[in-house]
Amino acid sequence: MTQRKALLILHGKQAMNEQVRAAVSGMRERGWPLDVRLTWEAGDAERLVREALSGGYGHVVAGGGDGTLRDVAEAMVRVGSSASLVLLPLGTANDFARSAGIPLDVEQALALLEAPAHAIDLGQVGDQVFLNMATGGFGSQVTANTSEDLKKVLGAAAYLFTGLSRFSELSAASVVLQGPDFLWQGDLLALGIGNGRQAGGGHVLCPQARVDDGLLDISILPAPQEVVGTLRSLLSDGLGLENMFVRARLPWVEIKSSQGLDLNLDGEPLQSDSLRFEALASALRVHLPADSPLLSHPD
Repeated sequence: MTQRKALLILHGKQAMNEQVRAAVSGMRERGWPLDVRLTWEAGDAERLVREALSGGYGHVVAGGGDGTLRDVAEAMVRVGSSASLVLLPLGTANDFARSAGIPLDVEQALALLEAPAHAIDLGQVGDQVFLNMATGGFGSQVTANTSEDLKKVLGAAAYLFTGLSRFSELSAASVVLQGPDFLWQGDLLALGIGNGRQAGGGHVLCPQARVDDGLLDISILPAPQEVVGTLRSLLSDGLGLENMFVRARLPWVEIKSSQGLDLNLDGEPLQSDSLRFEALASALRVHLPADSPLLSHPD
């Protein structure tokens, strides 16, 4: 395998992004054979990852929003690729990249090709793999109902705007969560099952999450009446809610809900009444900054 050879899998909407073009040219001038492929429809990420595998590419770059990054990461696990992954965050929220300390500057993010790759965990539910976080409850409804047009105008603030406008629709979900030495049952307003720390455009649900500990961070915001009145703070800056969360760190967790639960998996809607989440330890090698907050560091 040619190590200094990379394939950029770029979301089709970014084809005319001049910053991406300039960054790619810069890496080529530094001696990197860097080829570019565009995604157009479902299934393209896996097809292009297979192309990278057969073409002897030592590195894959995923360029796009959180959904694109997840698609490429999932495809690499699915096809058994031994290449390492660079994340080029080009979306509205860029939740995983922000948590991981990946630069939002395109040139700086692409330059991580020359940084060491770290073996990181991924999350899995059923036959789906996720890079960042699964969210449930009101927060995931906000994310799913935030329009693309609004995100173009307001950026990450679009999630806050949508959340406040849908405040009257707040409803709790009744669930049972069970894992090793852990059982929680009740009504919740928000749920995060995190490999990363934040979702929905900057809402930090799993503040202690690490991507190399073999565990998923579970954060539950219960829904007693007194918490309902403070949801507006959750949507804006989270002040006053930290001590209301129930948290756990588990290798796996099962969720059941008699009325069904709407979830969001790195931007992908998911609905079921019974799910099992588990951590896939050291599933993928990803280029992260040496001081990434998501990496475990010795004292």
